Amino acid sequence: MLQYIRIKNLALMDAVELEFDPGFIVVTGETGAGKSVLLGALALLAGNRVDKMIIRKGADACEVEAVLYFAADAAVHTQLKDMGLPPCEEGALVLRRAVFRCKSGRVHINGALTTLTALQELGESWIDFHGPGEPQKLFKERYQLEMLDLFARNQTLLKSYQQDFHRWQQLLSQAEALQGSERLSNDEISFMQAQVDAIDQLALSEESVDVLEHDFNRLDKARDIVAAAEQMQQGLSGDAGVLQQLALLTRWSQQLATMDKDGATLNDRLTSLIIELEDVAAEYEQLAGGMDVDEETAATLQTRMGQWLELKRKYGPDVESVLAKRASLLARIDMQADIEGSLRAIYAKAATIEKQLFEQGNVLKQQRQKAALQLSKKARKLLSKLGFKRAELQIAIRADANLKEFGNSHCEFLFSANAGQDLLPLNKIASSGETARVMLALKAVLAEVDATPVLVFDEVDANVGGEIGAEVGRELRNLAGAHQVLCVTHLPQVAAQGQQHYVVAKSQSKKDTAVRIQPIHNDTLARQTELARMLGDRTSKAAIEHARELLTGE
Repeated sequence: MLQYIRIKNLALMDAVELEFDPGFIVVTGETGAGKSVLLGALALLAGNRVDKMIIRKGADACEVEAVLYFAADAAVHTQLKDMGLPPCEEGALVLRRAVFRCKSGRVHINGALTTLTALQELGESWIDFHGPGEPQKLFKERYQLEMLDLFARNQTLLKSYQQDFHRWQQLLSQAEALQGSERLSNDEISFMQAQVDAIDQLALSEESVDVLEHDFNRLDKARDIVAAAEQMQQGLSGDAGVLQQLALLTRWSQQLATMDKDGATLNDRLTSLIIELEDVAAEYEQLAGGMDVDEETAATLQTRMGQWLELKRKYGPDVESVLAKRASLLARIDMQADIEGSLRAIYAKAATIEKQLFEQGNVLKQQRQKAALQLSKKARKLLSKLGFKRAELQIAIRADANLKEFGNSHCEFLFSANAGQDLLPLNKIASSGETARVMLALKAVLAEVDATPVLVFDEVDANVGGEIGAEVGRELRNLAGAHQVLCVTHLPQVAAQGQQHYVVAKSQSKKDTAVRIQPIHNDTLARQTELARMLGDRTSKAAIEHARELLTGE
């Protein structure tokens, strides 16, 4: 749910901060007053691409910030984790986007700088726009099928089908590549086997390579290590070393120990220090003597290191890359050894998956047929309320001969606005106003299964009025029971249904034009005046009385 938004220097808007509650939110104002500013701000936060012309004249940048609240089980929390973005604190998702006139924009999610793509992915989860042009999505069969599958709750079944479908396609592509690949000659097979043997000779593992590189580095620096160790041993235990000098001091320390209790403690510590230094000197002497490596061992070590470096140069920077190349070479050798057998195995596996796909596709088709009847029935009932007294909406399920990404069936929404007319695809008969109302009806039916929390309707009531407008308002308010609904409207019948009401107004001076947005839902008089304006005359007693009746429902 959208709780707060701050807009700065967007189009004609200087600055505004708005608070929102759950439910049905309406936005009204004179034509051209700038109601689209709020929608533009939401579009920015949804990740839509914009032109720099949206920046207010005279400003260097525009900025939009919002806070949304999500329950603990909302999918957005997992989405943020998968994106590597900070989690929501107390359920609050904080979005901020800035567009600059002379440099690249910036996007922050929960305080972390991120990409526009990440903002777009989140936008798909929390907001859905329905405005002029948006209902045109209904004309696309792909979108129609998505709506039907959503209503049928086919997501789990469809995900399983698509996973198998992609595996099936990969197998067919593998077989096609194998069919078209050139057969390897004996010399080529021998060369590949030699490469495998060269890798096997080193018996590679992360641990063995670490030991090899460590031993080689010690061998490479053996002389320096010996010289440094000998210097340390001489400095500690040589004729003029630290231990010899400390030996001269122990006599005085022992005398002091017989005279003073604290002196005894210090003498014990000095004795422990001398013992530790003697051990350290001995270990330095051992390190200097232990660096002797016979020529045969050194040669073997250098040879193995050279082989490892050559493998890294050819196949990659680490053990995993080299072993992956080994597996690839072996797979190609094995496949070449019996190409026909490999093809038979691939086709057999593909055939098994294909059979499963047709079975899953048939289940999807049956689910879609059942859901199509229920969805069209419920939508027709709502369409009747929205002014289509004799309208007919049917969802036809068509079988596909071939398997496709979404099954072996698709759907087509057929509509007739009036009695006696043939059912035709939506894009052939529906006007923009009719399409908007069809979309509203479908959205209302899908509200129970659609998890998108914020729905935005821009003039969904276009080309309707009177009682139908009032019914549109009621359906939008009903829809707000499961979603937060924001609607830009010119109809007082719709605006009166809003649980929150914001008015957009534009003011002009000789030098400047500005847009402001303010809430009026807590001011009954201001709201009556706005509805009266929408009815035709804010000063008319009849209009004011009508506005009062709309608000009170009398």
